[in-house]
Amino acid sequence: MAEQEYITVQEALTAVLNGISVLPAEEVPLLEALGRVLAEPVVARDSLPPFANSSMDGYALRAADLADVTTENPATLRVLADIAAGSVPNVTITSGTAARIMTGAPLPPGADAVVPVEDTNESWRNVERPLPDYIQINRQVAANDYVRHIGEDIEAGQVVLQAGHVLRPQEVGTLAALGVSRVPVIRRPQVGVLATGDELIPVDAPLQPGKIRNSNGYAQIAQVMALGAVPISLGIARDTEEDVRNKLQKGLDAGVDLFISSAGVSVGAYDIVKTVLQDGGNVNFWRVRMRPGKPLAYGQYSDVPYLGLPGNPVSAMVSFERFARAAILKMAGHQQLDRPKIKVILQEEIHSDGRESYIRGVVSKQGDNYVATTTGGQGSHMMTSLVKANALLIVPEGVTYVPVDGNLTAWMIDWPESVF
Repeated sequence: MAEQEYITVQEALTAVLNGISVLPAEEVPLLEALGRVLAEPVVARDSLPPFANSSMDGYALRAADLADVTTENPATLRVLADIAAGSVPNVTITSGTAARIMTGAPLPPGADAVVPVEDTNESWRNVERPLPDYIQINRQVAANDYVRHIGEDIEAGQVVLQAGHVLRPQEVGTLAALGVSRVPVIRRPQVGVLATGDELIPVDAPLQPGKIRNSNGYAQIAQVMALGAVPISLGIARDTEEDVRNKLQKGLDAGVDLFISSAGVSVGAYDIVKTVLQDGGNVNFWRVRMRPGKPLAYGQYSDVPYLGLPGNPVSAMVSFERFARAAILKMAGHQQLDRPKIKVILQEEIHSDGRESYIRGVVSKQGDNYVATTTGGQGSHMMTSLVKANALLIVPEGVTYVPVDGNLTAWMIDWPESVF
């Protein structure tokens, strides 16, 4: 796409994603796969459960022996054994017999049901719980009651997880139960983060006249980390072509998969980044019809995808949310690239300039509806307005006014419990 005066947010996002490919797979230890995208289907080698077992502490028996049982007419069965979890039963249950069994213990041969210990005359709250010779049972059970059968959850040979599945703690636990110790997942994107400008100083430096601390570098690194990607800090590039090139070469040497920079992509006399990128790659410079954030650079620098964000801190973070987030997630193999969206009812009016606007807001639940207010001042330098926000309220392009009780779509950047 050639340099243009103005393009829509969707045009810019489409162009960015068209230039992004999913990264190759790698095999990692199970716990390192948490939060990552499965690269291949997982087929179960074993069944779960691997053997029939009890779902309760109680007595394994034949359900037919309790066919006539009532509270007033309990059955008395001879107790053959005590079966603990992890043990192998060495008895066979026949008519008139039972075995005490713990939760998860294998069901002994001959048994087809378990009766909970609460439905017997055993003093089951006694910590010593000596094994009785006989047990009285005061309720009926049907065959298979309180029994977990082989393969009830997963059968050997079954495809348990498909490629593209995001691994959460529950998937990690399932894979562990199946004996999967190493998992093929999409490689984590390595993202080179560069802040530019002579005005920037390190965060631990005392303020000086005309200087500001490098908040963008830290904010974008944090945004990269929050996505499960690996940030490669390239530091601060001064407003010289040589320093910008040196910093970008540092990223190339580190093998980054994506460059993200802030500032230097507008039309100012000191926007040196633009010159370096035009000389060293195929990078387009756009004015996107969005607020906050208008200048955006995208393309490739030395064959590595490059995203140049605006310099104002809120503009940089919102532009990252809209473009860099989707690019990084696509690289990592994710299929869901958007934030969760909900419809909200405004509690105050909003004025916009007609660009697609991302208003910092707070969404909460009111009855059956979600309602939203802004966080106050929306200046692109006002980071506290993002600190207060749990959502970005999207005013569509061409809309300049939304009244009280008007409807908007909210991008939920947080899902606090208070929303529900």
